[in-house]
Amino acid sequence: MDKGDIDKRFRFHPALTEERRTEHDRVRGMCGNLAWELDDMLPDGREKALVMTKLEEVMFWANAAVARQDEIR
Repeated sequence: MDKGDIDKRFRFHPALTEERRTEHDRVRGMCGNLAWELDDMLPDGREKALVMTKLEEVMFWANAAVARQDEIR
C-alpha cells in the first residue's frame, strides 16, 4: 500500500458540491428505508442484528465511494 492510498483511505473527504451532498443524502435515505422495512419484516434476533450491521456497512461504503471520487462532478 502506498502513501497515496493510505491518505485517500483515512483523510476526510468533504462533499464539495451540492450534487455530492445530495448523493450522500440519497444513500442514507435508501439504506434507512430498507432498514425500516427489514425491521418490520424480520423477527428479532442475532440474524436481524447482523442484517442491520451489514446494512450500516453498505451505507458506509456507498458514501465512501461517493466521497472518494477522484474528480468533482
